Amino acid sequence: MDARLQLRVQRYGWDRAAPSYELAWKQALEPATAAVLTSAKLRPGERVLDVACGSGLLTRAAWHAVASKGGEVVGTDISELMLAEAAERSPDCRFVRADAQNLDKFVPDGYFDAVLCGLGLMYMPDPEAALATMARCLRPGGRMAVSVWGERRACGWAEIFPIVDSRVRSEVCPMFFRIGTGHTLEEALRAAGLVDVHSSHPPTTIHYTDADAACDAAFLSGPVALAYSRFDESTRLSVRAEYLASIEPWRDGGRFEIPGTFVIGFGQKPGAAIDA
Repeated sequence: MDARLQLRVQRYGWDRAAPSYELAWKQALEPATAAVLTSAKLRPGERVLDVACGSGLLTRAAWHAVASKGGEVVGTDISELMLAEAAERSPDCRFVRADAQNLDKFVPDGYFDAVLCGLGLMYMPDPEAALATMARCLRPGGRMAVSVWGERRACGWAEIFPIVDSRVRSEVCPMFFRIGTGHTLEEALRAAGLVDVHSSHPPTTIHYTDADAACDAAFLSGPVALAYSRFDESTRLSVRAEYLASIEPWRDGGRFEIPGTFVIGFGQKPGAAIDA
């Protein structure tokens, strides 16, 4: 898919998902949010950039970590409606609509003590280029902590993409699982010029109370929301049925306990930190 088209698909797709995103995903993503914060080791008074911030789940958590001594948190995203949600929920943070690969147009190089990106790299046309741009925003000694979904075979909900792709003319999330496979994320962090690079692969489980909750999270509040919004009623019924069949192995009575795994990556910009 052309990179500009992919960005448009993502922008308008996340605009669709914005109103229901936190209700559907906040609890499921809490382990990844906590892992990124632990990895970043934020301190009071620091300046933090949260890239692909969505509705601000990670942004708010970062703010609580740095606020006591006048810290600063800036969130960026390509979705205007996600940023509106974030600004309403996080009035003490600043939000800017920006593509991760063009941050230098909106935020200064070498300004931030930490750069975060929670489950956003998978949607970017060129995550390696995005990481390189994010690294330029760090001060010497600054830290980067990111999370992505892990390998496809470890994520029980993964069939959502081929189910939707079979009914649209272009892929919704091409190469979604690439950056979380093998050592790809670590290699990309090193290529961005970072040192002390390491990663962890914590498993997780997504809990849904029933079939409607599982389908609504997948189709209304996630990356396929735009494609789903354009389906007629019969197509919506068929994709929901196929998706439920794909997650049937993890049904427990009426509930679903769907496995997944995160990859948490860390890297540091070379050089000694300089006091602000």
